[in-house]
Amino acid sequence: MTPFLLETSEFIGEDGNEKFWQFVDTVKELTVYKQGESVRSYYNLILKKAGQFLTDLQLNLLKFALALRSYSPAVHASQQIASDEPPPEACPAFVSIHGQHSCSTKEIKKLLKAAAGRPKPYLYKNDHTYPGVNKTDVPVVILYAEIGTKKFTTFHKVLSEKAQDGTLIYVLRHFLQPKPQKMLLSGYAVELAIKSTEYKAVDDTKVTATNAEDENDDEVQGFLFGTLKKSHPEIQEQLTDLRRHLLESTNDMAPLKVWEMQDLSFQAAARIMSVPKFDALKLMRDISQNFPSKARSLTRVAVKQEMRKEIEGNQKHLSETIGVHPGDGELFINGLHIDLDIHNPFSILDILRGEARVLEGLHNLGIKGEHQGKLLKLPVSAVDDSYSLDIRHPAIMWLNDIENDPTYRSWPTGVQELLRATFPGVIRQIRRNFFNLVLFLDPLQEESVELVKLAELFYKHKIPLRIGFVFVVNTKDEIDGFSDAGVGFYRLLNYIADEYDLSQALISMLSLYTKVEVGETLSVDTVTAYLKKKFPKANAERILGVESEYDYKRQDGALFYKKSGLGALPLALFNGVPLSPDETEPDELETIILQRIMDTTTAFQRAVFMGQLTEGSDVVDYLMEQANVVPRMNPLILSTDRQYLDFTLFTVYISLIFAVTMWIAGDFEKVSGRKLLLNALKHLKASPGVRVGVIDNPTGKPSEDNTVLYRAIWASLLTQKNKAAAEFVQKLLIDESSQLLQQGRTKMKDFLIQGMDEDAFEKKFNTMEVDFIRSQQLFCRDVLKLSPGQRAVISNGRLEEFTVEDFHLLEKITLSGSAEKVKAKVKQMGMNASDLVMKVDALLTAAPKGEVRRDVHFIKDSHSVLNLSPRENEVFYDVVAIVDPLTREAQKMSPLLIVLSQVINVRLQVFMNCRAKLSEMPLKSFYRFVLESDVSFLANDTVSPGPVARFTELPESPLLTLNMITPESWIVQAVRSPHDLDNIHLQEVSGVVTAEYELEHLLLEGHCFDLSTGQPPRGLQFTLGMSQDPLMYDTIVMANLGYFQLKANPGAWILRLRKGRSEEIYQIVTHDGTDSPADAGDVIVVLNSFHSKIIKVRVQKKADKISEDLLSENSESKGIWDSIASITGGGSKKDDAEKKKEDVLNIFSVASGHLYERFLRIMMLSVLRHTNTPVKFWFLKNYLSPSFKETISHMAETYGFQYELVQYKWPRWLHQQTEKQRIIWGYKILFLDVLFPLAVDKIIFVDADQIVRADLKELRDLDLEGAPYGYTPFCDSRREMEGYRFWKTGYWASHLGHRKYHISALYVVDLKKFRRIAAGDRLRGQYQALSQDPNSLSNLDQDLPNNMIHQVVIKSLPQEWLWCETWCDDTSKVTAKTIDLCNNPKTKEPKLTAAARIVPEWVEYDNEIKQLLRRAQEEEDTATLTNLTHDASVNCQL
Repeated sequence: MTPFLLETSEFIGEDGNEKFWQFVDTVKELTVYKQGESVRSYYNLILKKAGQFLTDLQLNLLKFALALRSYSPAVHASQQIASDEPPPEACPAFVSIHGQHSCSTKEIKKLLKAAAGRPKPYLYKNDHTYPGVNKTDVPVVILYAEIGTKKFTTFHKVLSEKAQDGTLIYVLRHFLQPKPQKMLLSGYAVELAIKSTEYKAVDDTKVTATNAEDENDDEVQGFLFGTLKKSHPEIQEQLTDLRRHLLESTNDMAPLKVWEMQDLSFQAAARIMSVPKFDALKLMRDISQNFPSKARSLTRVAVKQEMRKEIEGNQKHLSETIGVHPGDGELFINGLHIDLDIHNPFSILDILRGEARVLEGLHNLGIKGEHQGKLLKLPVSAVDDSYSLDIRHPAIMWLNDIENDPTYRSWPTGVQELLRATFPGVIRQIRRNFFNLVLFLDPLQEESVELVKLAELFYKHKIPLRIGFVFVVNTKDEIDGFSDAGVGFYRLLNYIADEYDLSQALISMLSLYTKVEVGETLSVDTVTAYLKKKFPKANAERILGVESEYDYKRQDGALFYKKSGLGALPLALFNGVPLSPDETEPDELETIILQRIMDTTTAFQRAVFMGQLTEGSDVVDYLMEQANVVPRMNPLILSTDRQYLDFTLFTVYISLIFAVTMWIAGDFEKVSGRKLLLNALKHLKASPGVRVGVIDNPTGKPSEDNTVLYRAIWASLLTQKNKAAAEFVQKLLIDESSQLLQQGRTKMKDFLIQGMDEDAFEKKFNTMEVDFIRSQQLFCRDVLKLSPGQRAVISNGRLEEFTVEDFHLLEKITLSGSAEKVKAKVKQMGMNASDLVMKVDALLTAAPKGEVRRDVHFIKDSHSVLNLSPRENEVFYDVVAIVDPLTREAQKMSPLLIVLSQVINVRLQVFMNCRAKLSEMPLKSFYRFVLESDVSFLANDTVSPGPVARFTELPESPLLTLNMITPESWIVQAVRSPHDLDNIHLQEVSGVVTAEYELEHLLLEGHCFDLSTGQPPRGLQFTLGMSQDPLMYDTIVMANLGYFQLKANPGAWILRLRKGRSEEIYQIVTHDGTDSPADAGDVIVVLNSFHSKIIKVRVQKKADKISEDLLSENSESKGIWDSIASITGGGSKKDDAEKKKEDVLNIFSVASGHLYERFLRIMMLSVLRHTNTPVKFWFLKNYLSPSFKETISHMAETYGFQYELVQYKWPRWLHQQTEKQRIIWGYKILFLDVLFPLAVDKIIFVDADQIVRADLKELRDLDLEGAPYGYTPFCDSRREMEGYRFWKTGYWASHLGHRKYHISALYVVDLKKFRRIAAGDRLRGQYQALSQDPNSLSNLDQDLPNNMIHQVVIKSLPQEWLWCETWCDDTSKVTAKTIDLCNNPKTKEPKLTAAARIVPEWVEYDNEIKQLLRRAQEEEDTATLTNLTHDASVNCQL
């Protein structure tokens, strides 16, 4: 268990570093109370301390976070980083100073002395650094300690003082001694699914017959037997039989008739809506989570017609407005869509927290109730980081036009073409100007030469790119084409354009540049020579000379360039977005443009798909109307790392209402400050919707003499009308005026202008104190964080600095972003204040940009919507849930909503989104979601052992299987349970079934691409470890999305390319989502929360390995031997020992449930009995029972084989299966290329229920004739089964043609070939396409390879490799090499009886293994209890 105090500090730390340290100071020695107090009162004490830094709402969120143990991984991560130091022996707290450790404060001085000579430690993004003096050249001291302990306080006192002096940088990391115990988690779900199998044991309990006396007037399933018997006395006996039959079938779990199911969803909704509204959610939870036993009682509920009507009306409205259909489940918090497939309670807590900041801000500004939601849903600037310049400008000369040039005549024009599938990396040729490149060039620069040549290359190769030029040449009138090559070039261009056309002229320009060598620049001679050669008749003087007729528009390019505010030439814009100088390098540009074309294609596809871009749209107009298009670039305004000010605590006063408020801060006694204000006033003239405020930020101490100008400005603003004041201030700001004033040559009243109220001004000016300037100086320092004299412009709370065009731009950005919308809303509320607009705008724009907020509302809500109102006068969240009460979403959402309503103040609307005409049971499982709103305590005030999933009152007849449904990044394992969790039959169990699971790993996922090809590097391997132990886990990159996954735990990890071929051929170039700088060679990843961690890695082949291929034949064997050598530490020469090592039989199998594990052990024994080759078994760990995992090692010891448990989490992007059996089938076939190390080159899959009678070495060495895998076809010899051979008719017969249908119980895979032809990626791709249809792939593991037989060839193995009684005749059994216990659809004989009957040796094997397990159990009982080492466990009590 991680201490609540540490988790609380992490929670508070998310609000900022300063708060964290203030909290730490407040709880310096809190742990002394731990001994004297009960756990509950200590917990309350922590909350009380935290309450000094948190609002009530945040305090509730803190309790929820502590109940979830949401910050526990952050504490564990610090603990793991400490263990990598490693910590000195028996030390409750220690410092690490550049790699040297000490447990006492006394040694700090000594260690600091030589620290500079040792390398500085690596600091992580989320480290807590003490806010001292910001120096970089001082030693870094890391304190590992537990906050609140005495030992911590002694260290903290010394270190914080030194950090304040600036003698060191002080960093704190949590450290617990002894290590924390395990604890129970929540935030996951448990499901007991009813097993659907026709081969299950039949239930033989009898329903006791009721006494015949009291049967007269009761009703059974709608029949009134008393009445019937009176009216038909002649058939009394038959009626009694019918009644008995009906009674026997009314037990709760008896299957419903189809007509009884049809209306269940509406009946459940009617039931929920009929109870008092505070019980409705609990009832919904109860019905959805225990549906199988509630179904029959629901069939008796009547549904009102008006409810049906209302639901249908709302459904029509929802499907038109937000695309939600009947049966869908959706959740919205303040309009944000919460997708429950992606979000879990941990990420929802984060969302609640982010929202709290905005909601409390609005609440403090006095915006409450309905208004809050309206303002929140305003689309405030969701403007991207990349601003783009409007390229519809006449100064751009276009070389080509994809839409109109005859060259592109043959291309299709429809925008729908974008949605057509193509091979990855192919650029679609569509006759639309989707991609536009504008080059700003000075013809004289040598860089221009290569860029022009590159443009020509794009043009010649018919890349669908529209290319435009802006030539920036000398604008002085007196310069002519004979003295300046740029001007000459420009005039020549105009001449050719006049004679022919512009496009022709630009093409000629390209050819002119071919005359210039790389490294040279364009000269006047080149221009004149070209003119003479191409146009011998033309008069050079008339074209290039002083009197040239071709000089028009020469200034245009330069003017456009200047106005645009772009940086140094040459420049390239892609669709208006400027490329950085590195990207404009000619060698880079080509790759960058092609990459951008690929990236933008996706955005266009989305726009076409969503209907924003249609056949009639002009693509360029569409592009230029996006929110991020601006008339000018100023990196200060447009950079997204903006600072926003928090205005929610200032007062409000009323004036005219303006959307944009700009404050100008600066020292107005200085030229630079005056210039800034002057520019702002000029802008004010041009733009009436802006309010300008002035704040003085003097460089020195303000006095009477040095504040004359500012006092005059302020006096005029306070006493004069806006227009007069503005003119007067402008007059004052002109350089001459201010000089005259400073020299005392002119009196202030000489500057007064017409229309001013002179007396009021004089009075104010002469009586003004200097103090108010001092307070403004402090405001600049403390709120705006400006240094004395620094200039700044604050636009609705954003800081910047500027020229006049910049003011126009800033206003556009602030307006388009949000201010317009905020202004309109504030006006509607009848609150009329520019200050309020400014404050709300600053608040909303500072909030993190997420998704769009949806406005979800219902047409009518009296019968179909459950409405719960929030508590008055408090901050509240607006939660809307749309859910069908009989779906998996309802099982999840109902407990979540119950907990949310306990944690936060909610206005809740739940709409019953029912499906009509159900034809099968909507839910086939019992379900529990484990979630609590606060830490729970026992009666004696100790913490309860923790949240568990409890199932009570379950029916005893069905056979159940247990599934854990956890957040995406969790890997959990069953660690204790004597019961068979795959087959829980409560009739046969006395007492309680309990199971304990453990969170074994957190998953690190990523996507990897090769920078030069843009493709995933198939077969590339990564390793994950720590500095002390670099190779702890490894993985292989898939070709689908370049996906990879690694198992990890909380802590800091180092990701590297695996030693061997991966590291020889590739290098990591950049990465993001990680915790080290993007260009650092070592990729450091910190896992410190339960959230999914997904990183992106870009790699590149080393220069000398460009032609090598990771998976190619010639270099393959060496690669494998290198990687084996790197594991074993041997060299790469094959000696005899290693040849022997190579000769291993690798057998793969999967099993789930005790019965199949019993079969599995027998299969293993039969394999071992028939071979002399060493065997290594590979099992899928995900579904093995704890008892199998405990006993496998005994078996391995006794029989001398190796084994390994492999594990792979089903990737989130691959279509999920919900039924356990189908998931296991998926694992048999979908991940063969990534489950095993590259060193394994052949693997044989053997079904658990198979018995082997031959040496599998034969099968391994069989020639597959170039196929990646071999399967045995189904037998044809047992004639009486002909009617059951589904592959002989219909779809399969036509799909397979003359090929056979193969059985998936035994197959051999050549993994080298399999990976080389990307078979895994093809199988996953086909699976993704087919599995969307629930009726396809009914036997997933078998249908998929058979369906793909044309793309991934199957080698048919000889028939004797697999005999099974269902399909093969008895004569062929003699030669059988393996026997499989296939299900028999005709007799449905149970597996155990079949095994003993068909395979005589099976019983002997079974007894031998039973004895082995008995011996193992006896040894176990004598040995001591083992202790557990992992960090968290999940407990389901059934």
